[in-house]
Amino acid sequence: MKHIIIVCEGQTEQSFCNDVLQKHFNELDIYIYYPTIKKPQGGIVKWEFLKSQVEKHLIDDNRAFVTTLIDYYGMQARHKYPFWQTVQSYADKNLAVTQIESGMLADLSPDFKSRFIPYIQLHEFEGLLFSDMNVFNNNFEESEFLDYGYLVNTINQYPNPELINDGNETAPSKRLSKIIKGYFSDNENYKVVYGSLLAHDIGLQKIRSKCPRFNNWITRLENI
Repeated sequence: MKHIIIVCEGQTEQSFCNDVLQKHFNELDIYIYYPTIKKPQGGIVKWEFLKSQVEKHLIDDNRAFVTTLIDYYGMQARHKYPFWQTVQSYADKNLAVTQIESGMLADLSPDFKSRFIPYIQLHEFEGLLFSDMNVFNNNFEESEFLDYGYLVNTINQYPNPELINDGNETAPSKRLSKIIKGYFSDNENYKVVYGSLLAHDIGLQKIRSKCPRFNNWITRLENI
């Protein structure tokens, strides 16, 4: 059986791997393990810190491929990801993220490059949750919506949910907090539960059909 280690930014991504990706890869005879970044509250960390974790996984399991599931949203200059300053001038954020990924791969030891598949979600994992309008209608009562019209407008505006932008008030998670009552609260578990619930009900194939960058990543993992 082949092994893939998916280093997740936080618990939301980890739950997605458990609830959505695991069954799919098991059927392909691929075992996936999905630890979070080793940081108390999760979240994005400096590239140097993440790089050391990636290399440790590759050393500890010389059969495994290692990939990442981290968001472009939240990355800042202080995190010092490769080509960060260069790509700030790029209008095409998909190209910007691809450039950062190529820099991450280039920065790894030559001994590990063949087993590392860097992946950055454009712009944020929660963008994938806008892949199907029906799951919102099926999982929430009318009283649980704060602004149903905003949900409809967002989905209509972005046929590719990955392009939902990274503004402080318009990033996917920020939009969800304006749409669903209680999405952001003092209890972080609400965010994890809602993300897992919606992603599971949308289904992997629907997400892949709407999100080409995500689909390309899954295809690469399927073909290790």
